[in-house]
Order: sequence, then structure tokens, then C-alpha cells
Amino acid sequence: MFSDLLKRLTTAGPTPISDDDARLALTALLVRIARADNDYSAAEIDRIDRIISTRYDLTPFEATALRSEAETLESEAPDTVRFTRTIKDAVPYEQRIGVIEALWQVVLADGARDAEEDALVRLAANLLGVNDRDSALARQRISPQSGG
Repeated sequence: MFSDLLKRLTTAGPTPISDDDARLALTALLVRIARADNDYSAAEIDRIDRIISTRYDLTPFEATALRSEAETLESEAPDTVRFTRTIKDAVPYEQRIGVIEALWQVVLADGARDAEEDALVRLAANLLGVNDRDSALARQRISPQSGG
């Protein structure tokens, strides 16, 4: 299953991506952000589950299952470009700003901003085509509510 998705993610040219693949790509990107500082904490895992549960109207069990699949995909994917390209192709700009907000929620879930996580969010925003201003505003909207 993951090899097929990875193949679709790495294929040059516009290949239609299903909603399920886009969900998996977004969740894998959230996992990649959480793992960027080599500290994949329970707070980050919980935040990912809450984000995807809310975003995709999933039960806690379904969210955990999706995250588990995304963890496997993230560990097998060679780079972040694959996830962001899939998301950029499948998601309108305004919703991509929401993706940046979700990334910041994960970064700030453990109460610590890490240089590796910051750099990966900046890279993801750039690859998603989200301009610096919108990315900064997304972070500012999340920062006040990042209490844990």
C-alpha cells in the first residue's frame, strides 16, 4: 500500500490523488514536523490526532489508525517535497494556510519551538506556495492558544 502511494507521490506530472491519499500526505507531513527535533512527544501525537480528527471528522480510533499509517509512510518517504506537492495539488490556497496553522499547532504542542521544526515549517510553507506573510499570520493565530 505505501509503496503504491510513494510511487504516486514521486511520479512526475499531474497524477490524480485521492482524498484518502491527500489525508495521508497531510498527516504524514504533521508527523514529519513532530519528528523533526527527534522528540516525538505524546503531546505532539495527541495534537496530531486532534487535528486530523477535527479536520476529517474522524473518531479517535480512526484518527489513531490514520496517524499510524502516516507514521509508516513518513518513515519511508525520502523527502518533504512529496507530501507538500500532493497537498498543494489537492488543496486550495486558503486551506493550505490552514495546513500551516496545523503544522504550527504540532510544533508548539510540546511547549518548545525547535530550530529544526521551525525550518521545516518554513520549507513546507514555501513548497505549499504559502507566502511568508500568511505563514507568519498563521503562526501568530496559533501561538496564543499553544498552551499544551
